[in-house]
Amino acid sequence: MKFQLVLWAAVLAAGGGRAQDAKPPVFVLNSLSASVSVIDRDPWRERTRIPVGKEPHHLYLTPDETSLIVANARADSLTFIDPRTAQVQRVVSGIADPYHLRFSPDMKWFVTAANRLNHVDLYRWKGVHAEQPFELVKRIPSGRTPSHLFIDNASRTLYASMQDSDELLAVDLASQSVLWKVPVGKTPADIYLTPDERHLLVALTGARSVQIWQLRGGEPPKLAGHFDTGEGAHSFRSLGDGQHVLVSNRAGNTISKLDLKNWTLVETYPAPDGPDDMDLLTDGRTLLVTSRWAGRLSVIDRQERKVVAQIKVGRSPHGVWTLDHLPRR
Repeated sequence: MKFQLVLWAAVLAAGGGRAQDAKPPVFVLNSLSASVSVIDRDPWRERTRIPVGKEPHHLYLTPDETSLIVANARADSLTFIDPRTAQVQRVVSGIADPYHLRFSPDMKWFVTAANRLNHVDLYRWKGVHAEQPFELVKRIPSGRTPSHLFIDNASRTLYASMQDSDELLAVDLASQSVLWKVPVGKTPADIYLTPDERHLLVALTGARSVQIWQLRGGEPPKLAGHFDTGEGAHSFRSLGDGQHVLVSNRAGNTISKLDLKNWTLVETYPAPDGPDDMDLLTDGRTLLVTSRWAGRLSVIDRQERKVVAQIKVGRSPHGVWTLDHLPRR
């Protein structure tokens, strides 16, 4: 596969004249506007928009937090953005339909879900400065419409959901072979591996629940139960405490807080206009969620359980990330 370097902008020197106490920006991906909104805080406002490739769907911060990667699905490209300065670092083309993406924690593997093309691609990562940063190692046929990805802490196992064939897939990264594939509930979207790595949570966008799957080594997992959350359970965000995770209910306009120790739903927050992806600031109180149908970023005060701000962004905002975040596991 041929990779073309489209743009390379030197990363600005650390600090770059910015005030040392400046808060890092918030980035919101606008799927139907082919752009990324750069959001300032205090006060909340959109500073600028960065044009990216056609139909971007997800953002991903590299494990070393040096680059924010935008998956431009219809453009078959990835845009790298400096998460501190909001400068474009480079654009890499030749990546087939990158809908969702994930680095392994050891940064040896980069994985994409080709949503339109029904396969999952495994790449070796050669570094952001390499002329060809990705080497395609294996293309794995999947079920229909691979959606979301997750990789375990040991960088050994990849998990992927298939939203139109209602399946969950596991791949051994060392051998690039399929370990198992199991049927799950209706229209699975995001998946989340619990911190103890004993269970997988699967958000069912076609239902109103989150399934709990018990992992059994290399054997297919066993369905162990479910959370009754809200209509259109879709995307996860850990609270970083090893016990709780949030799930957005896109059709129900709520966000559920799940207790992974007691396996209960403990809180619900209002989240207007089709809540989708989330991030959580380091204060633990401020929850950011993209309101997909309204073209806004909603800011929720978890303590007050209410929306305290909405910022107009582009059309169909999908992902949201910032460096000022709580741990994601």
